[in-house]
Amino acid sequence: MARSCAICGKVSMDGFNAQSSGMNRVRAHRRFNVNLQQTTIQQNGKSVKTLVCTRCQRTMSREAR
Repeated sequence: MARSCAICGKVSMDGFNAQSSGMNRVRAHRRFNVNLQQTTIQQNGKSVKTLVCTRCQRTMSREAR
């Protein structure tokens, strides 16, 4: 199973590292990882530990206020 957010399903992305000098601009492959944090959330009245991205974590804390 891929590392993904339990709420929104966000997963890592592929991209390139930019080269700053040289005539032949060779691009190196890299991966942009999701900032996942283990968080306890309520699902069906039970506390469950899941991996949640920080964007969803922030949204959940705003809804609680």
